[in-house]
Amino acid sequence: MIHYSLVCDKSHKFDGWFANAAAYDAQKQRGLVTCPICLTTAVDKAIMAPSVARTDGEKVSLSIGHPQHQQLREAMAALRNKVTSEADYVGDKFAEEARKIHFKEVDQRGIYGEATKEEVAALIEDGVDFMPLPSVKEEHN
Repeated sequence: MIHYSLVCDKSHKFDGWFANAAAYDAQKQRGLVTCPICLTTAVDKAIMAPSVARTDGEKVSLSIGHPQHQQLREAMAALRNKVTSEADYVGDKFAEEARKIHFKEVDQRGIYGEATKEEVAALIEDGVDFMPLPSVKEEHN
């Protein structure tokens, strides 16, 4: 999984998660990478924010003070609400169901659920295209 800071031609900044760099390039070429604020597809990679080490050795990217912070939070909350209202919740069977959909063993449909780090790594290795579902707390996020 790769994380990019993205910016549209109207200077809206947002994050995107992709299976790998090639997945980003393919989605951008197909017009699937869109700004969550203005919905334009004129999107490019921005300069990445610095990473902060976590106690388990992994890093997380953080930002603060962006003038459109509230709009971005609302867009992420709207995305989460859209997915959870229109997709099927599959719980801890996410990796199994995502793989079935990817390999066309079942009809394509939207799903969401949970997966372990190991399952996520295996999905990436198999070339399954998915993204983290944004988690937006109501306050102080």
